[in-house]
Amino acid sequence: MESPHGAAVSAEDFGLEGPRGRVFRNVTFSAEPGELVAIEGPSGSGRTCLLLALTGRMRATEGHAETGGLRLPKQAAAVRRIAALGPVPGVSELDPAFTVAEHLGERALLQGRYGSPLRALLRPRAERRAAAEARVDEALEAAGLDPATLPKSGRTSVRDLERLEALRLSVALALIGKPRLLAVDDTDLKLSDAERAQAWELLRSVADAGTTVLAVCSESPANARVVRTAPAAGRTAAEEPAAEEPATGKSASEEAAEDATQEPTTEEETADAFAETGRA
Repeated sequence: MESPHGAAVSAEDFGLEGPRGRVFRNVTFSAEPGELVAIEGPSGSGRTCLLLALTGRMRATEGHAETGGLRLPKQAAAVRRIAALGPVPGVSELDPAFTVAEHLGERALLQGRYGSPLRALLRPRAERRAAAEARVDEALEAAGLDPATLPKSGRTSVRDLERLEALRLSVALALIGKPRLLAVDDTDLKLSDAERAQAWELLRSVADAGTTVLAVCSESPANARVVRTAPAAGRTAAEEPAAEEPATGKSASEEAAEDATQEPTTEEETADAFAETGRA
């Protein structure tokens, strides 16, 4: 498959079959840089697995896809360097015992140590610290999160955050690395109508700033490109003008197929960051 010219993410007959059966199939779509893509479907329809496959965290078994001009699954490692995960249960969750400041400090440290060019590491420590603080401030602003407004400011524990605040923190952490693609799971889970509107407004603003966004949801917003992992009840894909080629899942349990196909997602260097931030 040749990726459409300029496409940030594209897929053709993309599918995954694991030990327990088919997870998703026949996914075909193309999104331009800076687009908001909603992966819509019921729980268990392969939404999360599709999200992970498109970001190089899971190996698909059918068809082809490209992210940032990099072919999947062959160049999955390179895709992981340009695609950041927001909240994905079991993969990139926030630690409820950590504070907001601890999460931000750890991510900035990891980015500075492992995600920056060598010349940046040779700068004076004070200059590196100032650059890291600026990067964090920029990410927080983009995510619409002001730690000063939290109950204990940056010392607020993740367990004490509201669902929307936690989503904003996860997005901010992902944006510290200045990714070309941001992937968010369960975007509208446990949100009120007003909070859901704010969540989509946040992701739209991230996309408008140039970062392509893939967001798993149960109900997509009106201003997004939609990829459905199952047709809406009583309708066919042809009746869904905003939808791309549908992908059908088999059962809710099949997302567990990732244990046989998933690429490593944790950073081996995290222990170093824990030690340097005083949380070893």
